[in-house]
Amino acid sequence: MSLDLLKEKLQSVFKTLRGYGKLSESNVADAVREVRLALLAADVNYQVAKDFCDEVKKKCLGQEVLASIRPGEQFVKIVHDELLACFSGDTTELTPNRPLRILLCGLNGAGKTTTAGKLANWFRNRKQHVVLVAGDLARPAAIEQLQVLGRKIGVTVLTFPGEKSPETVARLAREEVVRLRAEVAIFDAAGRLDVDDSLLAELEAVGKTWEPQESLLVADAATGQTAVKVAQAFRSRVPLTGLVLSKFDADTRGGAALSFQRVTKVPIRFLGTGEGIDALELFQPERLVGRLLGMGDIVGLVEKAQMEFDASSAEKLGEKLAKNSFDLQDFLDQIKMVRKLGPLQNVLGMIPGMPKMPDSVDGEKSLRRVEAMIRSMTLEERSRPGILNARRRQRIARGSGTSVSELNELLHRFEEMKKMMQRLTRGGSPDKMLRNLMGRR
Repeated sequence: MSLDLLKEKLQSVFKTLRGYGKLSESNVADAVREVRLALLAADVNYQVAKDFCDEVKKKCLGQEVLASIRPGEQFVKIVHDELLACFSGDTTELTPNRPLRILLCGLNGAGKTTTAGKLANWFRNRKQHVVLVAGDLARPAAIEQLQVLGRKIGVTVLTFPGEKSPETVARLAREEVVRLRAEVAIFDAAGRLDVDDSLLAELEAVGKTWEPQESLLVADAATGQTAVKVAQAFRSRVPLTGLVLSKFDADTRGGAALSFQRVTKVPIRFLGTGEGIDALELFQPERLVGRLLGMGDIVGLVEKAQMEFDASSAEKLGEKLAKNSFDLQDFLDQIKMVRKLGPLQNVLGMIPGMPKMPDSVDGEKSLRRVEAMIRSMTLEERSRPGILNARRRQRIARGSGTSVSELNELLHRFEEMKKMMQRLTRGGSPDKMLRNLMGRR
């Protein structure tokens, strides 16, 4: 079961409970049973799911909850607190000490080298001097892959051609990191197709030489409980300080995240949320739990927006709205900015109260067609859509591979959206504006 399906299942349980006048042993038992089934389907560890549900049931049957006039909200609060308890323990924050040496390990195919690049980019965006160390001498093209990532983000990649010993690479890299006065150094260690003694022995040896303050395991979140077992195997030989869950998006089985902390006793540090070099998020349990329970992640959305949108652009947009000069070029610019935040469904899922969008794929397709139509216009037509006569509309439709009726609908929706955005600046509804943007009524 994907994260979205788990979210839907939990919210269905909450909706049912909100219809009761009070919580009773009977309806609590039914609700907890549904929650347990949802967690197990999402690949939550059986013992973790059992302990979780036992604790929820115990707290729900307290006298204070039974007397509540809003039992549904009480149940949500209890589930919320217990989900957060699944991540209790050590902090998810990285050590603030600098210089910081990180050892990155994991199986082949988990996205370890890609994560090394993402992690380097994450530190670079925070104005820290970071270098990458190509320590994977076993996988063909691993060094070249890391070099490509380094060039892409503008980060130095340390390589030692001809060297066959990972331990020697670790020793030479430490010396070079000191010479370069790097604040953060990330060692991309070798992986294997499966956990074996030779891999773990190599990591132990590299660790003794590299002496990392952070040893992070990159685990494929899409493999569910298999990833948890891999983490347990690595932890038995390597002093792990944290986990990076790669491929953690709406299509993964989210139960692995709920199981890791309890089963492995190692905190999750980061989530890999896509293929882009910037698709890495510092793990915040409150945000994941909030999204699962339909509370959104508006903080995460704001942070994403702050990284992509500059203050001058926002001020310029505000001035255009105030002067009623917002045109189709501005509309196209806003679509491009929204795209920088990630897939449309992920962005909408971060907004509290936004309903499920089952046709998110159609929404993405619709945005692409909108972009094609606007790009087929001249700059004058984008700034003065009123000049679009029948001949111009036919030309634009042909150039964008759409129909005149679709173009007419776009222009109609654009005018409606302009009015809605003006009302929004005076306290209108963002939910209604977003729906209008995507052509939904």
